[in-house]
Amino acid sequence: MDIAQKSTGAAGLLGERFSEVRNLSMRLAAPFSAEDQMLQSMPDASPVKWHLAHTTWFFETFILAQHARNYSAFDTRYTYLFNSYYKRLGGHPLRGSRGLMSRPSLEEVHAYRAHVDSALLGELDGFREEVLSLIELGLNHEQQHQELIVMDIKHALWSSPLHWDAIPNQRRERSAPCPSWIGIEGGIHSIGHDGKGFAFDNEGPRHEVLLRPFQIASCAVTIGDYLDFMTDGGYQRPELWLSDGWDQVQSQEWHAPLYWERHDDGSWHEFVAAGAQAGTRAVNRAEPVCHVSFFEADAYARWSGARLPTEQEWEIAALRTPTNGTFLEDNVFHPQAAAGDGFQQALGDVWEWTASPYLGYPGFQSAPGALGEYNGKFMCNQFVLRGGSCATPASHIRATYRNFFPPHTRWQFSGLRLAK
Repeated sequence: MDIAQKSTGAAGLLGERFSEVRNLSMRLAAPFSAEDQMLQSMPDASPVKWHLAHTTWFFETFILAQHARNYSAFDTRYTYLFNSYYKRLGGHPLRGSRGLMSRPSLEEVHAYRAHVDSALLGELDGFREEVLSLIELGLNHEQQHQELIVMDIKHALWSSPLHWDAIPNQRRERSAPCPSWIGIEGGIHSIGHDGKGFAFDNEGPRHEVLLRPFQIASCAVTIGDYLDFMTDGGYQRPELWLSDGWDQVQSQEWHAPLYWERHDDGSWHEFVAAGAQAGTRAVNRAEPVCHVSFFEADAYARWSGARLPTEQEWEIAALRTPTNGTFLEDNVFHPQAAAGDGFQQALGDVWEWTASPYLGYPGFQSAPGALGEYNGKFMCNQFVLRGGSCATPASHIRATYRNFFPPHTRWQFSGLRLAK
């Protein structure tokens, strides 16, 4: 059942946004059965049911339990059960064991959400401004998990031994735009969040960087481009790969992006999932290539004679011409071909790997308390991606947003754009 908020003023507007975000998570999960929502296909992914419970745990743990006047916990066992990784809050189950949570049932998780939603909306008018800021953080946290729901259930359905039937293309195929190079002058540029509106702590402090003149591609690398790399032996040429990347190619037997399969006639097909509808279809050469690792992106860039942009270069280019592509609200759950001129799809369609390791900006400090574990402690062995994807909520993304993943991961909606 949808939740609604009737308060007025700043708290009322936040309550409306709270209801909107919380309801969207439930709508994303609705097409899937209770059995589907328990699947955990690998330790990096989580069951849909767990996402619904953990995002609720966040509001209960950081807001209601600490700031509500007379809050009564739905089930005290959930404090441990749905903690993801916050060490200062005590123990939590192993990440890879989330698929073993047949209990509580999906119905009980729904009841947990309703309990927390009702309690938070009932207290909203009495919360101080700093607590309202925590609620905004919780909503952005839930939007991150909305994208994870789409990513994780796609991987879970694909991992099933069930043979998936072919499905038609979701949108009319169109020709890929002719890529061009956009020149950006060198000099001192300011990057990082400017303090207007919400941002995660890792987007600041805003600071100056010195950049040499560079060029950046007008659009993301397409499937057609990537097929040329594959045809030229891209996955068989160790000179194109970083050492760790070549080890992945060999040990994981990579021959193509994740979710691709080659048919007997030599054509390539990919697994796609839009809600409960899932199946395979022929790849569309005009669409951005997707589900590639940092290692694959780097190898392609080297093969092409270019390179990946740094995150500083990417941000400056994206701020100059902020153009949008496909987002979660489009209900396509798959990147679409670019159309138009200029710097295309800066936001949406595919996350774009950059050459930058995920580190704190100069002067970065993690927040005090358990919330300080949100971003800072992951600043090791990860690379930055920019721009959002077809599974990112439109209100959640901005040019300063810094996503990050280990370089071998491929189940996120990740692609690349070239620079030189």
